[in-house]
Amino acid sequence: MQVSTIRRGVRPTATVPTSAVQRLGDRLRGRRPGQVVHGLKTLIAALLAWGVVAPWAPGGRPYLAVATALLLVNASTVYQSVTKAVQSVVARVTGLILALATARLLGATAAAVAVIVVIAVLVGPRRTSDDRLQIASTAVIALAATAADPVGSLLSPALQTLAGAAVGLAVNALVLPPLYLDESDSAVRDLAHAMGALLHDMGTGLARRQLTTKAHTWLHRARSLDKRLSHAEERVRQADESLRWNTRCAAQSRRRDATHSEAFSALRGVSLQVRGIARTLADNAHDHHPGHHLGHQFLDRYAETLQLAGKAVQGFVAPAAAPGSPETAPRERLRGAIDGALAWHDTMTDLIGRGTLTKPGAWHVYGSLMTDVERLLADLDRADPR
Repeated sequence: MQVSTIRRGVRPTATVPTSAVQRLGDRLRGRRPGQVVHGLKTLIAALLAWGVVAPWAPGGRPYLAVATALLLVNASTVYQSVTKAVQSVVARVTGLILALATARLLGATAAAVAVIVVIAVLVGPRRTSDDRLQIASTAVIALAATAADPVGSLLSPALQTLAGAAVGLAVNALVLPPLYLDESDSAVRDLAHAMGALLHDMGTGLARRQLTTKAHTWLHRARSLDKRLSHAEERVRQADESLRWNTRCAAQSRRRDATHSEAFSALRGVSLQVRGIARTLADNAHDHHPGHHLGHQFLDRYAETLQLAGKAVQGFVAPAAAPGSPETAPRERLRGAIDGALAWHDTMTDLIGRGTLTKPGAWHVYGSLMTDVERLLADLDRADPR
């Protein structure tokens, strides 16, 4: 027989499920600060829209204002919140007017719905399909209410839309407006390091006589740079846009430096040269013509040039060296790489002029490789990301 350990007259107390509380705490701690700020802004916008519109909304239900505020406070940038506010207000007011006109002519019938769809989708604004669909959906939803109370059903939703748009825009613009400078910085640096690493690896491979075995891999890596390039371009565009009308960035003169837009423009040109070098090396590695093979003398010097170019590309986005630091400044390393490439170009020109190249039949390959690396270094030299 089992003896109960619960004393008579004493009710057992309910225990709090600590595991659920711990999981919730861990989940909240795992959130990034940006996510927490975004959640608080969304909550502030929803409560503020409700508090402002509820006193005069029909039945005290300002759902349209709250929905509009949530839409705009979740815009990725202040500039987008402004443009979305204008588009949302125009689209919804247009839909309400369309519903009012259709209800007066045809009533709340299937024919009215058909007319709304045809006008909104086929005859509406051609900029984006979202605008047309928003006009149509707003008109269909408001159709029944418009038939019952034409003026009230048009005025109240329009005012709620305006109020919600104002609340969402104000919260997004004033409460820690979003910036994407860190994402832009990281994407541009990642692109530069990937291109620099590829150039350095190509130089090392040429020095070790691995052209035939690794040329295809280099070309594949060069083509895969397109994904990093697209990612960096989107991040830089988003960072530039996040600075427009942003109260956190009063110093507009630092705009380009902050987003690395000039550095990205230079790297976009560099990526074309990197891909050209990899393509030329891959074509030469599979060229079976005996007179088109690159000579060892050229490969040795070109390998050194590619390694210098790789360091220059990576140093292009490196932070400036601190005053008095023994480390060579990135700009000086870049200048050294350019001077080295130009010196090698003079050497090659002299060898060709004297006819001492061991394999003159490969001159079209020499010219292509030298042109690409010179353009690469010239693009870096002309640009000044700082």
